[in-house]
Amino acid sequence: MLPVLELRGIRKRFGQVEALAGVDFTLNQGEIHALLGENGAGKSTLMKVAFGLVEPDAGGVAIGGTAIRLGDPAAARRLGVGMVHQHFTSIPAFTVAENVALTAGWRLRPRQALERVRRLGKDTGLLIDPTLLVSDLSAGLKQRLEVLKALAADARILLLDEPTSVLSPPDAEALLRGVQEFRARGVATVLITHKLREAVAIADRVTVLRRGRVVHTGPVRDETAERLAGYMLGEPMSGEPPRRPSAGPSTGEVRVRAEGLAVERLGGSGTGLRSASLSVRSGEVVGVAAVEGNGQRELLRAIAGLTRPASGRLEAARPSGFIPEDRSTEALIGEFTLTENLVLSQGSSAPWIRGPWVDWERAERRTADLIESFAVRASGPGAPAASLSGGNQQRMVIAATLERRPAVLVAENPTRGLDFRAAGEVMDRLRAAATDGVAVVVHLSDLDELLAVADRIVVLADGVLLDVPPDASRDEIGRRMLGATAG
Repeated sequence: MLPVLELRGIRKRFGQVEALAGVDFTLNQGEIHALLGENGAGKSTLMKVAFGLVEPDAGGVAIGGTAIRLGDPAAARRLGVGMVHQHFTSIPAFTVAENVALTAGWRLRPRQALERVRRLGKDTGLLIDPTLLVSDLSAGLKQRLEVLKALAADARILLLDEPTSVLSPPDAEALLRGVQEFRARGVATVLITHKLREAVAIADRVTVLRRGRVVHTGPVRDETAERLAGYMLGEPMSGEPPRRPSAGPSTGEVRVRAEGLAVERLGGSGTGLRSASLSVRSGEVVGVAAVEGNGQRELLRAIAGLTRPASGRLEAARPSGFIPEDRSTEALIGEFTLTENLVLSQGSSAPWIRGPWVDWERAERRTADLIESFAVRASGPGAPAASLSGGNQQRMVIAATLERRPAVLVAENPTRGLDFRAAGEVMDRLRAAATDGVAVVVHLSDLDELLAVADRIVVLADGVLLDVPPDASRDEIGRRMLGATAG
């Protein structure tokens, strides 16, 4: 049987960075093929070649055994290829239904589009109100929308780039069940994921990239998450973050104090913050555990000074630093250089600002320093932010945030879409900031990561903040996240 998708000898270079160095990849009908690798390994670039978003420097693409040249994503969609991107592609000013209809090529009949999106959400388990504006959606709901858009175009080949990265565990499980159901119908799926156990659980075959080259391909049935991690890194390694022993209660000064805090809902689903009382001291990391849409977005953004409370009392030391969940729309401008992004992030108090003038040479030197000290893989300060991998973008976001020397650092799911090594680096940076006296508040959708980085955990369920005993087990924390107490 001919592969439904075949890529041969794919090469791609972005400036001095070789993203793909002669990659071969095949996808068979009705299979789930996991594509793994560290951030910057070339996974997303390879799938963008298959979707017509990136033109390779060398190599060829075949669909159904026929060699083709994809000029743009529209051509790929006509050939039955759909892609869910790691970063959101919907139009914020349009509704959910309008975005789905636009991507799928439906005739825009509002009533019929609303019904079709409702039916699609029900069939896939990814329910979403089709009347909502995308600008009002949380990151989790925006990700659901990306999946719905790909499915609405009747794709026979699905390219999924980190589709579960911001989904709650129940939503992620529902999506993966849907992918398995599509396999039974003959749909072929490429699954890019950093959650290695997802790959082991549902994939038929796996290909691992390292620095733009294939280092392993074969059946999944004999693999473990640990062996796959070894292929990715070139060394044996566990794919799980270690549980960090508690450093004990902090004795630093209180930097954040909230009492009876309430914040109106910011996203299009779930609840706002109804009641939160919390104190965070200098030198500690407080982890906020919550399922998507339970008030964590409102709490974090209120502490960071980005939204005003509806009631209650909130005192937070300034300056504050904020690492948003969606770096591509809230932290970086992809078309701007790294230097330009750094200048924008620092404001008028930066040392390279002289009245109305910017000392670009000084700003560029500082950007180069941060690139080196934060191990950012980029061609230089003049590289467009969009040319970096997700992990390297996040390194720059963290570097720019810490450059402000915040008294309080708020991190909203900062490891989203990162492999475990890059995620570990992010958590190390959060810990280092606390060691330097910063009060850190962090939400991570991965509970294991949260347990690894936080000194103490609080839970948000249905907009209400709950304290967690210091010796609470992972299962007990999970029950509290779902609104149930242990017992």
